[in-house]
Amino acid sequence: MQLDAFRKICSLERLAQVGQEHRQAGRRVVLCHGCFDIVHPGHLRYLQFARGQGDVLVVSLTADDAIEKSDGARPYVPQELRAEALAALEMVDHVVIADDPTAGPVIRALQPALYVKGKEYEASDHPGFLAEKQLVESFGGRVLFGSGEVVFSSSHIIDRLGATRIAQEFDPALRLSACCRRWGIDRAAMGRLIRNGMAGRRVLVVGDALLDRYIFCDAGERSGEAPILTVRPQEEAGYPGGAAVIARHIQGLGGQAHLLTSLGPDAASRELVGQLQAQGIQVHALQARRELPTKIRYLVETQKLLKVDYAPNQPLDSSAQRRLLGILDDLKTQLDAAIFVDFGCGVLSPALVTQSMAILRPHVGTIAGDVSGPRRTLLAFRGADLLTPHERELRSVLGDFDTSLPGVAMNLMRDLGLAHLAVTLDARGCILFRPRETERAHWFENRLRSEYLPSLAASVADPVGAGDALLATMTLALAGEATLAQAGYLGSAAAALELARLGNHPVAAADLIQCLRQRPELNETLAAAG
Repeated sequence: MQLDAFRKICSLERLAQVGQEHRQAGRRVVLCHGCFDIVHPGHLRYLQFARGQGDVLVVSLTADDAIEKSDGARPYVPQELRAEALAALEMVDHVVIADDPTAGPVIRALQPALYVKGKEYEASDHPGFLAEKQLVESFGGRVLFGSGEVVFSSSHIIDRLGATRIAQEFDPALRLSACCRRWGIDRAAMGRLIRNGMAGRRVLVVGDALLDRYIFCDAGERSGEAPILTVRPQEEAGYPGGAAVIARHIQGLGGQAHLLTSLGPDAASRELVGQLQAQGIQVHALQARRELPTKIRYLVETQKLLKVDYAPNQPLDSSAQRRLLGILDDLKTQLDAAIFVDFGCGVLSPALVTQSMAILRPHVGTIAGDVSGPRRTLLAFRGADLLTPHERELRSVLGDFDTSLPGVAMNLMRDLGLAHLAVTLDARGCILFRPRETERAHWFENRLRSEYLPSLAASVADPVGAGDALLATMTLALAGEATLAQAGYLGSAAAALELARLGNHPVAAADLIQCLRQRPELNETLAAAG
């Protein structure tokens, strides 16, 4: 792209001066506003029509996190690239990125003589558009409806071709590169965060500890007694799972992990405690179960055939709950962060989470939580700093399968007063939500900011534990004063490492740094790990 095209892109702060200079020179300024996710012939005709109505054409485009689409993953083209594409058009004189759902701030700064909207807006009674129209007219301008007689819709094109197919057409590294520049994510910054921000942070993990057993089998022939497959177990491996592996992630990433859980008197529980303590994790075990919950998976090569859960729900009695709350009270001033995870085995309940939050919230800087499955415990994390539910879990708990994902996120965050929300989407990655305003009293007066992070995984050997790696890494990063986008990126990188390995292994800081060295969207040298 020629240098002149880049010079057309200006900030909202500079736009007021640009408008004043054109007006003083007697030029008629025309404004167009839109998303321009996929620039198509309808856009070109619309812009040509608008350019013919005056002397100067200014195009404002909606910033990424101000675009609210039903799946939360739009736009597919990041704002920087959309701005460059518009600036390359000869008919366009200036381009500005509007960090607002409407063109109101742009109109206020530019004071255009004419605001051109598509003909579909001529009968619109949308409050946002009516406010724009009133603002234009208050400066003596007019609104004109015209779209060049060729009507297209980016959303309709995407719907017809399929969102997945459209997403695959865009180079994820190109999109991520633009977003990482905007979010302040590069190799050097992420290296400093891992070495300095996350290292040494004291994190308590509260929830159900599990044992994940993998039984590797050879496939035999079809059984003669029934149409079933015969397999022969050859070897097996066991991995600490649930809250235990989250504590292992924290310790492996350089934090100081505590685990508060419920165990039994059985050999598997004793072995688990020994493994965790050998890694340096401090274990606070309530003897409130008969045995360690276990999940067994039967595999042929890497293909899972069957999963058997020996993980009954054994709720804590009143005495065990008092002991748990007492441990929280003893640790509350020693912690940088706390993570609550409910895998349905009985350690947590909504009432217990509420009581725990009351103890920890005044003292602990970062509190995060997650649930496995559609558990109502998710709604008990009032005032938390981070929740990381899957979209299915979130919609099931709220009983809302129709509202757009940004709308569902807003409802949950407003009801619970959440600071951050990361909604995971399986292979599609995750979407990060946060309030626009910095003052808590004004958090939910406007739409949320949202940032879509596509999955960083190049391959998937085993999806087990990816969400745990994401939660642990994001919590540790937020405790180390990372932004939500930085924490989300590191969490996605940790999840990608977990997805590439068979079994529930902890992610180590050295693994994460090595992963960052290989990420194509990061453009600066990562300093060597200390």
